[in-house]
Amino acid sequence: MSARAFFKGTTTLPTQSKPRAACVVKAVRAEGATEPVTPPPAPKFCLGMAGSSAPFTNFDPMSFSADKTANQLKLYREAELTHGRVAMLGVVGFAVGENFNPLFDGSVTGPAINHFQQMPDNFWVGPLFAIALAEAYRISYGWSKPGGGLYTLREGYTPGDLGFDPFGLKPTDAKELMGRQTKELNNGRLAMIALAGLVAQELVTGEKALAL
Repeated sequence: MSARAFFKGTTTLPTQSKPRAACVVKAVRAEGATEPVTPPPAPKFCLGMAGSSAPFTNFDPMSFSADKTANQLKLYREAELTHGRVAMLGVVGFAVGENFNPLFDGSVTGPAINHFQQMPDNFWVGPLFAIALAEAYRISYGWSKPGGGLYTLREGYTPGDLGFDPFGLKPTDAKELMGRQTKELNNGRLAMIALAGLVAQELVTGEKALAL
């Protein structure tokens, strides 16, 4: 290089590469370090379904829900809701039938547990047909088709929700819906106990349990 060119500033000095120490340290740290693993959330009692209310929250002293699949828990809830609804209708039937019964010329009398036996011949065909229709609809709506496995509910089916809401009473808010479902379950549970008590009382005494 000539002196003239040097002093004129036409020379270019070789550029140095940027330090890579930080990159190397970061790579080593990333390779050896382990990310903290977040533990999965604890499973909710009965899949978080409605029905657990104070003072007996998460009440399962016999551990019926332990080690059960989601389908089995939903089957239990389906059975509980169905029996609870029938029991609520039964308690109302006891109260009405023992105090107000204008049908069949007033020939049906006495304790409610003996009313069905006093019905005219072949009367049972009507109620039996109505029950069969209701059960057929429930099965076709919430249960898997044949071949999908025995005792298997449809994917996404909510136990007890048969799409029957002619008056639009079902809340749209999730919290309010949970509260309404819990109230229905609690009333159904009480009705099952009450109906068992009514039947037992009338069997023992032979008299009307709800006569006014």
